Amino acid sequence: MGDGEPSLRLTDVMTTLDTALTALRAVGADLDYRVGGTGAALLQGVRLPAGDIDLLVARREDVDTFAAALSSFPCLYPAAWLPESSQYFTRYEINGVTTEISTVERRADSDGLECVGPGPWRHYVVIPCDSHRVPVVRLELRLATELLRDRPDRYEPLLDHMGAHGFDPDLLRTAMNAHRLPVERRRLVRDRLTRFSVELEL
Repeated sequence: MGDGEPSLRLTDVMTTLDTALTALRAVGADLDYRVGGTGAALLQGVRLPAGDIDLLVARREDVDTFAAALSSFPCLYPAAWLPESSQYFTRYEINGVTTEISTVERRADSDGLECVGPGPWRHYVVIPCDSHRVPVVRLELRLATELLRDRPDRYEPLLDHMGAHGFDPDLLRTAMNAHRLPVERRRLVRDRLTRFSVELEL
C-alpha cells in the first residue's frame, strides 16, 4: 500500500472474505487456506494500515479453484507462476478490495515463518466471519515479518496489541529466530513487551 492510499477497515476485510468464501462454497470447493498479511492482523483486533487481503493456499490447483470461483469479479493478475518469489499467484478485485491468492513454494526448516513452510498451517486462530470460520495466521508470525521489513507503522500497533492482550513468547522467539532478526530489533521487542520480558528471554 503506497502513501496516501486508503487503509482497509475491518468491515472491508470481513465483507470481502465473506464474498470470496461464499463464491468458493457455491462451486462446491472445500480447500485449506490461511489469511495472512495485515488483513490477518485486522481480523485479530489490531488497528494498523492494510491495503489488501492475502490468502495462502497449499497447492496450485487451489489457486485455480479460487480463480474459477471468483470469475465474475475483475481479475487484476491472471494465475501464473512467479519464479522470483516461488509463488503461483493471482489477484482479484472484490467489491473494490484487492485480494491476492497464492502458494509459496520455498522450503523452510522452521515453523516460525508467516507464509513459508509449516508455520502458517500450524500456528493460526479461527475467526468468525459472517457465515464462515476463517483460519488466520498468528500475530507472532506477523510481527516478526514486519520487524524484518522494518515497517514501524505496522509493528508498533502489533507490539501495542500484544503488550495489552498477551502472546506466545515461545512462538515469537521462534519467529524472530527464523528471520534471524538483529539484536536491536529483539531488544525493541523485549523493551516494549516488558510485562512478558522474563518469559520472552530474547
